[in-house]
Amino acid sequence: MTKLNQAERRAQRVRRAIKATGRLRLSVHRSSKQIYAQIIDDAKGETLVSASTLEKGNRETLKTGANVEAAKVVGEQLAKKAIEKGISEVVFDRGQFMYHGRIKAVAEGAREGGLKF
Repeated sequence: MTKLNQAERRAQRVRRAIKATGRLRLSVHRSSKQIYAQIIDDAKGETLVSASTLEKGNRETLKTGANVEAAKVVGEQLAKKAIEKGISEVVFDRGQFMYHGRIKAVAEGAREGGLKF
């Protein structure tokens, strides 16, 4: 089994458990240089809110998109946008990543911003 297949299987296992709840999903993806987060409505198949370290304001203020501080900022921004749209409860989807480091920082930032999960 290749490493990619293991990652895909992990992500699918997490998503299967989350989709059973029927609530909106806060999905997080991290690369080596950036972090991305979005709230997805699986019933409609559309992204409602998104935030990342690549947004113009973040590129100017953050030194890098690959650290815990940047991830926390992205989580807070996502929560702010979600609350403006009337979204208050989501399910956290860590995908293939461990709940640690930058992934955990996004979750903490979103909680501090007012999202409940």
